[in-house]
Amino acid sequence: MPDSSDVASGAVVTLSGVSRAFNTAGGPVQALDNVDAIITRGRVTGLIGPDGAGKTTLMRLISGLLMPDTGSVNTLGFDVKEQPLQVQASMCYMPQRFGLYEDLTVQENLDLYADLQQLPYAGRPERYAELMHMTGLAAFAARLAGQLSGGMKQKLGLACTLVGSPKLLLLDEPTAGVDPVSRRELWEIVYRQVSKTGMSVVFSTAYLDEAERCDEVLLLHQGRLLGQDTPAAFSSRMQGRTWHRSLDEGVSKRALQHRLSQLPGVIDTTIQGEQIRLVMAADTAAPDEANLQATPPRFEDAFIAMLGGADTAAIVSDQQPVHIRTTDNDQLPVIEVSGLTRNFGTFQAVKGIDFSIRRGEVFGLLGANGAGKSTTFRMLCGLLPASHGELTVAGVNLREAPSSARSRIGYMSQRFSLYGSLSVLENMRFFSSAYGLGRQQRKMRIDWACKQFELGEVIATAANDLPLGYKQRLAMACALLHEPDILFLDEPTSGVDPLARREFWHRINLLAEQGVTVLVTTHFMEEAEYCDRLVIMAEGTILAAGTPHDIRMEAAATGRPADTMEDAFITLIHRQPEFATA
Repeated sequence: MPDSSDVASGAVVTLSGVSRAFNTAGGPVQALDNVDAIITRGRVTGLIGPDGAGKTTLMRLISGLLMPDTGSVNTLGFDVKEQPLQVQASMCYMPQRFGLYEDLTVQENLDLYADLQQLPYAGRPERYAELMHMTGLAAFAARLAGQLSGGMKQKLGLACTLVGSPKLLLLDEPTAGVDPVSRRELWEIVYRQVSKTGMSVVFSTAYLDEAERCDEVLLLHQGRLLGQDTPAAFSSRMQGRTWHRSLDEGVSKRALQHRLSQLPGVIDTTIQGEQIRLVMAADTAAPDEANLQATPPRFEDAFIAMLGGADTAAIVSDQQPVHIRTTDNDQLPVIEVSGLTRNFGTFQAVKGIDFSIRRGEVFGLLGANGAGKSTTFRMLCGLLPASHGELTVAGVNLREAPSSARSRIGYMSQRFSLYGSLSVLENMRFFSSAYGLGRQQRKMRIDWACKQFELGEVIATAANDLPLGYKQRLAMACALLHEPDILFLDEPTSGVDPLARREFWHRINLLAEQGVTVLVTTHFMEEAEYCDRLVIMAEGTILAAGTPHDIRMEAAATGRPADTMEDAFITLIHRQPEFATA
């Protein structure tokens, strides 16, 4: 039976002295270390922390899928050690890779999970209709799950998780890799359930704007609980430490951000529109800078400050010049697209688009899930042939000589695509050999990568055993081993915590300042601010193009405020009448 004291106290989860370690090839890893916390019933509670903080381990302990080494976990009044089956019958857990069956239809997936959760047949039609309406999937009930866009798959996964109306819902980064429109729709579904049924929700996320919407947040780092409070309480501790610095005429955003990040006392800098946001260390005066204004703190500032800020100084000091291969026509576009089209049978995924990218430019390719941007990206990389149109990369027509362009290109895919069973060193040796590097150059570049990406301490670790942040570092290191002058990045920071994201963009900005051309796709709209120019795709066409400022102004012209790139993106996407059925 449930513990009556926990039920009476309103606690949905109680953690007392919880520790959990794992044995790995590199030795024991302490995933959680003496965690005490109470999660309140009927609220949305966020688990926040950098990669490897222990968030997923904590969720698996709460759900009874793991047992603590020491301490106790009480979920919904049940002792997890003694009553794991009762715990699992009363709650649902949606892991990062939810188990949809892609060869089953939307309806068949719902039926399967209704069977697993033992939902009575009599109540299924009404519950199905409610979930289909909430998720907007009613028109796709007969479609195979494998044919859904990324955002629709996540909504189907959430519907399958909710089919049995659980008392407690655990969501492990449910919006990673999902476009901003689908992300907002997912959270509308979750909050509707909380307000309507009193369901309790615990979720982890790499998007700290989502954390600000929580009733309470648990901040984890290296297995320890650093704090538990409301997002507003965390933010209030940063009063007087956050500033905006306006741009100077003729100075790039990247150059100004880089200079400000080196000032004493500055622990964080981010690009926000036409300004640079600064976060100062505690008890540190604002820098003596013109055009500096105080700005209200946010939860993300507190998160970064509590973790000591991103370590970008080492990145700057270790950066080595990239050898850019110039040509007689160096002022011409490095990438040029004209009338680019891609058909899959009778379906036209990309519909005759045009754009060009200059040398040393960071160019963003944005769009909702299913907009055609991934197809465009794969054609630009030479991974997928175009059906029609012209596509030139590094002066080479990809339809005529794709192999000639690939030696100039570095590619980092959306999903970690290195060899998981090989060690960090073995992966770098393989890719440097594949790129045709000689023995001496191979050793030099691997030594550079180990130092620049701080991979030395995990050099013998299998790639599959790395935390997500280190996987991203390894993937980027492998993409740069042959010193490409064009870099393709397909959602490179999906699911990566803010510290790792900042380090990543510092590296990209330094490469761009040296003349490396960067094409990036992302669903994280704050990253779009780092782009010099970008295009937003919808239904296989270009919906909007220009600088980030141009995009915000175009959205504002519709009569709706667009203070952020995410607001602008959603405004522009929603003006497409067919978007709701895309």
